[in-house]
Amino acid sequence: QVQLVESGGGSVQAGGSLRLSCAASGIILSMNVMGWYRQAPGKQRELVAGITNRGSTWYADSVKGRFTISRDNAKNTVYLQMNSLKPEDTAVYYCAGGRLIRPNIDLGTRWDYWGQGTQVTVSS
Repeated sequence: QVQLVESGGGSVQAGGSLRLSCAASGIILSMNVMGWYRQAPGKQRELVAGITNRGSTWYADSVKGRFTISRDNAKNTVYLQMNSLKPEDTAVYYCAGGRLIRPNIDLGTRWDYWGQGTQVTVSS
């Protein structure tokens, strides 16, 4: 089994920055993709960013140029650096891990593991 533990959420004013971290433990060889989803109140959970163990990345259009996903394979940790935050970025952010079964991260990942979520609140 794999355990994912997020940290780094919080409250910030619009234009500010936050960095989320997700530490993975357990049988991590079972996954080769890690990513971040978010879910705002009344909305569906959406993929924000993903990264393969080889460093290929994917971003949702709404966060391109503002968010950066990275990973430290030695620490089994993935990060989400969020800059120029907007009120519409307010959501619970979930770390996810899985396996790439088709070439595209957004449509081709089987997400098997989830963290507990961390709240990000951006005020205007």
